[in-house]
Amino acid sequence: MVNPENNILFALFTSFIITYFAIPKIIFYAKKFKYVDVAGERASHKGSIPIFGGIAIFSGIIFSLLFWSKNLENSQFIIASLVIVFFVGIIDDLLGLTPSRKLLGQIIAIMIFIYLGEIQIDNMHGVLGVYKLPDIVATLFTIFVVVVITNGVNLIDGVDGLACGVGIISSFCFGVVAAIMNQLDMAIIAFSLMGSLLAFLKYNFHPAQIFMGDTGSLVVGMILSVLAINCIKYGLVTETNGLPNKGPLLAIVFLSIPLFDSLRVFVVRALKGDGPLTAGRDHIHHALLDLGYGHKYTSLILYAISILLILGSYFLLEYNINTGIAVLAGVSFFLLLIPFYMLRDKTK
Repeated sequence: MVNPENNILFALFTSFIITYFAIPKIIFYAKKFKYVDVAGERASHKGSIPIFGGIAIFSGIIFSLLFWSKNLENSQFIIASLVIVFFVGIIDDLLGLTPSRKLLGQIIAIMIFIYLGEIQIDNMHGVLGVYKLPDIVATLFTIFVVVVITNGVNLIDGVDGLACGVGIISSFCFGVVAAIMNQLDMAIIAFSLMGSLLAFLKYNFHPAQIFMGDTGSLVVGMILSVLAINCIKYGLVTETNGLPNKGPLLAIVFLSIPLFDSLRVFVVRALKGDGPLTAGRDHIHHALLDLGYGHKYTSLILYAISILLILGSYFLLEYNINTGIAVLAGVSFFLLLIPFYMLRDKTK
């Protein structure tokens, strides 16, 4: 009989294999039917790159969950939510959706796992002095968190391999925490995502042969959101260590690049009087590209920053949750602002 813990590794390998072998077919048909992203004025790539890599990512994850999820009843509503955002992404990549309609699709998916899957943030564990949240506040805050994370993943998907690599790092960390806490279903979800993204990175790292598109970024963002909510809710509790109130810190640091970069961009645009969702070249990866690092080294630099912040957060676990988050935010913003100061000095 298969050891339940082994299902985590089987899930990773299954999603990897399915995604790896699906991508060449998707590239072929995307080129044949001209489902490609043609480089425009703001694009950081050249030529025409096939989209719909998200189909391969989604397929690997779904089949992996169906094969190896220990208790499908616990995962069925997460799968239902993923199916909804998958089709929202497909329609958006094919036809283009208005932001409001895309947001509506995300909210419908979120409501399914909130009310049917009972997955929501109902306790802030002392962040800003807040603990237990009323039901309506918990629902609204959970929707806000998922939308922020999902769109944060979408916004950093502007450099070959960046969103994919950051997703690998994040899913690995969430998966390890879930495995330590014996949350096998959550661990299987995390490592299924990691397996698919590892396979996708082979084709998405510079020079990219395919993009994940909104289909991929919505699916990846939704899964990372579920994992973050679970982490916030339960923290890190083991037989030797009890850190139930450190979940918010862990969730933030595991997603530090998309969260803090998006927050910085929104604040800068607001100060300039621009809309937070207006198009622009003011993300961290744009600054690194303008400094001449190119796609490959831009992604590697941001991978390194993400890993550095995660390793450094170990020393913050013993501090008050608000102190830990404040220090993390300060260090993150400092690191993310360095390229902009270097760029300013370069252009003087």
